[in-house]
Amino acid sequence: MPGERITRLTDCKVIELPKISTPAGSITPVEGMASVPFEIARVYYLYDVVGGAERGGHAHHALEQCLVAVMGAFTVILDDGTDRVEIELNRAYHGLLLPPMIWREIVNFSSGAVCVVLASLPYDEDDYIRDHDAFVREKRRPNQTEASVHEGRTQADR
Repeated sequence: MPGERITRLTDCKVIELPKISTPAGSITPVEGMASVPFEIARVYYLYDVVGGAERGGHAHHALEQCLVAVMGAFTVILDDGTDRVEIELNRAYHGLLLPPMIWREIVNFSSGAVCVVLASLPYDEDDYIRDHDAFVREKRRPNQTEASVHEGRTQADR
């Protein structure tokens, strides 16, 4: 992704997903490049989260995601290396779009909460930044985009 711009919290958005309601219940169909602005390459979900536990605690170099609280509620703490914001998700038809290079932590899971994550790429451990200080250093490198930072990592950095 050469020429990719540096992402900020303003690039994270809560979107309304399609919702079809009938007397029998509701359905929310989600399609890549229609409901979300990327092709969906992977889907996973977080559930049975122990009270007080935190999930996430990382950023991605290239991966885009959409987080959805399909059951219950939780709070997503977002950090772009400069600012932080908290967003509560509690509707199955709301998704939180996360571009690359945004740190996320998921906290305050309600009892029975389920978080579904739609991801733009298959799993790749090398795409993860799991140390917040390293994330902030990468975000603050002058005159570099996330793509050039990612491409310039050495094997030792991975």
